[in-house]
Amino acid sequence: MSTPYRVGFGYDVHRLVEGRPLILGGVSIPFGGRGLLGHSDADVLLHAITDALLGAAALGDIGTHFPPTDMRWKDADSGDLLAQSVQLLANAGWRPVNMDCTVVCEEPKIGPYRAAISERIAALLGVAVGMVNVKGKTSEGMGFTGTGEGMAAYAIALVEPSREG
Repeated sequence: MSTPYRVGFGYDVHRLVEGRPLILGGVSIPFGGRGLLGHSDADVLLHAITDALLGAAALGDIGTHFPPTDMRWKDADSGDLLAQSVQLLANAGWRPVNMDCTVVCEEPKIGPYRAAISERIAALLGVAVGMVNVKGKTSEGMGFTGTGEGMAAYAIALVEPSREG
């Protein structure tokens, strides 16, 4: 018999650069032509969520399943990577219950996009919107997130068995 619930933690960080779209939580956010740099679309929030889910199910991490050395994932939509990870969980007998996550950046402010981000994440996870919490925090001008050099995201996932173990 498996444990009734498991918790996973995810973290990700990406550098902000000119000439890339900013995608956070699967939502395109206008940010003056600046976005996050990465092998995929660099959605720092969805990457943290993916790692939290994979970790909860003891399935490794995002780099294990979608390595940056594999050109199949070049410019990939992180929503697709998350959806594939949710399927990996299902195949292993787990399903998401809820998600709590935090985006760390000085700008843009997350508040105006919170509802859209929560809705997108809930749809990708197959849970009710009320099971997803998204917060925005600043670094009070300190460190790489405080100076606008990059963004970070943290996520905690709760998963439960999807079938009898």
